[in-house]
Amino acid sequence: MGQADGTSVAAAELAVASRYGFDSWAGLVREVERREILDAGDVARLEALLAEEPALARTTMEHWCDHPRGSSPLGYVAMRRYDTSRKEWRDVTGTAEVARVLLAAGAPVDGEPGERETPLITAASYGDAAVALVLIEAGAELEARAADDAGGVPGGTALLHAAVFGMTDVVDVLVAAGARVESVEVAAAAGDIRGWLDDAPADARLRALVMAADHERLHVIDELVESGTAIDGTDPVFGGHPLRTAASNGRAASVRHLLGLGAEPKLRDAQDRSALELARGGTTPGHREVVEVLAPLAGAD
Repeated sequence: MGQADGTSVAAAELAVASRYGFDSWAGLVREVERREILDAGDVARLEALLAEEPALARTTMEHWCDHPRGSSPLGYVAMRRYDTSRKEWRDVTGTAEVARVLLAAGAPVDGEPGERETPLITAASYGDAAVALVLIEAGAELEARAADDAGGVPGGTALLHAAVFGMTDVVDVLVAAGARVESVEVAAAAGDIRGWLDDAPADARLRALVMAADHERLHVIDELVESGTAIDGTDPVFGGHPLRTAASNGRAASVRHLLGLGAEPKLRDAQDRSALELARGGTTPGHREVVEVLAPLAGAD
């Protein structure tokens, strides 16, 4: 290959890199390699990469169309349970080991200053209990709060995110680590509302019932219903409804329990959707089980 040909190739490579937001071909190749390694959960390759270039443990992952805001490597690993390109949940393994390697190479356990949420909040939102435990063991701040302009629950702690998004395994990890429970709703998600009912207003109790249903805290459902919480009430603030929430999220045990307590399966939400219709929109074994429970009760639905 002549010098002119080499120059042409270099120019073409630079043009491609620039099109994707990189200032060099080598930078683009390195970023693709880093993501490929993180996606594969390849600890050996990651260790080799970081030994050669330690800054890649903390440098923001940028220019990806499915992460337009960018992501820290640790935050990216914490959200791998959700495929952002296909917008669907998936089973992943090895995320805890990858998180340990990134931390050992210098990734900040609470993220860089100015980031909208800490890696622990991300792990809580996306339900990776193994990564959450690694971060906690590494000294993550349990009570750190997301920024006011963050996605998810602006201003919320990791525990609040795990509670709101139905990530029960992470709730349990955080509570065991000493995360502070700040409301009857979060207490219901954690499975213990002792001391919370006396001062809780009716709307907070209803949200707590929705939380208990979403996290399958059956004894908490009983306590709230026995204390007078409306089993078929709809939260006026967020629109949550115990049975429809449980059905929508595939919580079969809660669906059965609520029905046994007298919940009405034919009530519809503001979009005219029944619990059965919401369950049919899901793809997990839990959703299929809920459909089997609710379908015989649908009647003319």
